[in-house]
Amino acid sequence: MTASVILAPLVPVVVLWVLAGLAVAFVALALWRGLAGWWLRGLTACALLAALANPSLQEEERAPLSDIVLLVVDESSSQRLGDRAAQTAEAVAAIEAKVAGMENTELRVVRFGDGPEDAGSLAMTALAEALSEEPRARVAGAILISDGQVHDMGLVPALPAPLHLLMTGREADWDRRLVVKNAPAFAILGEEVTLTLRIEDQGAAPGAEEADLTITVDGGAPQTYRVPVGQDLDLPVVLPHGGMNVLQFATPAVEGELTERNNAAVVQMNGVRDRLRVLLVSGEPHAGERVWRNLLKSDASVDLVHFTILRPPEKQDGIPVTELSLIAFPTRELFVEKIEEFDLIIFDRYRMRGILPMSYLENVANYVSNGGTVLVAAGPEFGAVDSLWRSPLAEVLPVEPTARVIERAFVPELTDLGRRHPVTEGLEALAPEGGWGRWFRQVEVSPRAGQVVMQGADGRPLLVLDRVGEGRVAVLASDHAWLWGRGFEGGGPQLELLRRLAHWMLKEPELEEEALTATARGQALTITRRTVAEGPPGDVTVTGPDGAEVVLPMPEAGPGKFETVWQAPVVGLYRLEQGDLVRVVAVGPSAPREFEATIATGEVMAEAVAATNGGVLRVEEGAPDIRLVREGRPAAGRGWIGITPRGAYVTEDVSVAPVLPAWAWLLLAAALAVAAWLLEGRRGGRRVSGTA
Repeated sequence: MTASVILAPLVPVVVLWVLAGLAVAFVALALWRGLAGWWLRGLTACALLAALANPSLQEEERAPLSDIVLLVVDESSSQRLGDRAAQTAEAVAAIEAKVAGMENTELRVVRFGDGPEDAGSLAMTALAEALSEEPRARVAGAILISDGQVHDMGLVPALPAPLHLLMTGREADWDRRLVVKNAPAFAILGEEVTLTLRIEDQGAAPGAEEADLTITVDGGAPQTYRVPVGQDLDLPVVLPHGGMNVLQFATPAVEGELTERNNAAVVQMNGVRDRLRVLLVSGEPHAGERVWRNLLKSDASVDLVHFTILRPPEKQDGIPVTELSLIAFPTRELFVEKIEEFDLIIFDRYRMRGILPMSYLENVANYVSNGGTVLVAAGPEFGAVDSLWRSPLAEVLPVEPTARVIERAFVPELTDLGRRHPVTEGLEALAPEGGWGRWFRQVEVSPRAGQVVMQGADGRPLLVLDRVGEGRVAVLASDHAWLWGRGFEGGGPQLELLRRLAHWMLKEPELEEEALTATARGQALTITRRTVAEGPPGDVTVTGPDGAEVVLPMPEAGPGKFETVWQAPVVGLYRLEQGDLVRVVAVGPSAPREFEATIATGEVMAEAVAATNGGVLRVEEGAPDIRLVREGRPAAGRGWIGITPRGAYVTEDVSVAPVLPAWAWLLLAAALAVAAWLLEGRRGGRRVSGTA
């Protein structure tokens, strides 16, 4: 039970202070005048003021509450290295036993694991959550059992008591890790990009000077090099292909190191083209010529060289060449000296007029076989005597003209193969209301090779794609694609069709007919198989980073598209195989954040621990004693840690009674006033000094 005096003034506090001031003034006046009862007058004023202040005696029945100690246990991945799990279990058991032996003290145990999305050890988040669930007035201390590698120190809560770190691990621990310090997300094809790597030893390492470094590109044959340890290594890389390139770097495990999980690193770099150089040769001006130019000029990454033959050789108008305003067609420079610099050559309604010698066109055919791409946009001239078909270029063309030109309306359609081919797949969904608009001219051709993805009048081939050697060829057997761009009868997906066609010819990975791709979101792996073959492609075999194989079925997700979603059991590099197709994909970081730094340390938490007068002790030195220390005093020492008793309580009952009743205060004030009157009357009211 505790008692205290409380005041409940009968008048406002301001009035009470004013009255007190007046009372002091009157008592001072009485003292100045020499009245013998001035002190009795002062006591009378005090009695009256006390009556107005209305003092009461408050008595409380209190029940003491126990102190709470928070024990936060780190169970993240790094705590499973070496014998840290056993150390943690022993430390938890020791703390529980010691707190159980302390009077009026309770223990709250909070455990946490790896943070979401590779966030690491979120010890401060766990501590803050535990603290929010307990009354702060009862928290006597917090103890964290961890390796000290905490990744959310920016969220340290304001603790009302000491914070201690019991550090797992051993002083003799050491670890080797491979770090990618600089790796761009993309690189330009054909150009060298520099990656910065580093192999470093942490902790009580044996002091090796060199280590093996193994490099693998897209799961291919590994290459091993001897590199220095503890030094930055600049590695020049030229990406082998466009799209995603997966580079894996690894150094072999060494006996005695804590873990090999951080001995490898995976870099995924997207190979892109710097500038796409396109040569467009228009045989004559026509309405569709602008279509190709607008398409190619709309892409800022395309360098377009466009020539239109306005004045054929057979035209004899007597105009001197020096007076022509147009430049001459640099045929030798384009088709001999710089042909290999172009990524795509387009012949738009081109006819043989003697401008390009046969040897130049033979050079174009060789350019295709060596990896180049040619697109022929054919008009009526393709079936004539001066057709490109009657040149050396015919060796790589997938169609043969019949010399017939169909001059009537028709609506282009996708073939069954076209509905599965990535160039034309899904184009029907882009049709305007009422369907695609009509075209009015088509050159009749007979396919010799390749894939017919669109058909026109009477089901005849309209768009034919083919691979020749390392290159690609496409033939569009109509010059009326521009009608879709003009919106005739609703138009059609002209821009999307030509964009996909150009990108397929430029060998963009997302438009490959036979492709096996995978994307990872967290540990969910989405595997997609695209094929133009009829029927399902079969199952896909997934080989994990530990060598375990899983065979997954591929259900159909659309025409020519099969897809499955699989939850990868662990992070790391996975190899996907289906027939001749192989794909490598990285799930999560190759070295999770928990394994970036594995050596136990108290430096990360040193500032937060010191701010609460706590301490950092190693578990391998034994479980510390727990002592009671006063608030503000050092709470840690050699072999011991301290907690601060809080003295919290709960009030069970409160009783309030006035110190004196009102009549008693008045009686006391009256008695003191009468005493002052009697004293001053007996002595003549004023004290006289001297002798009579």
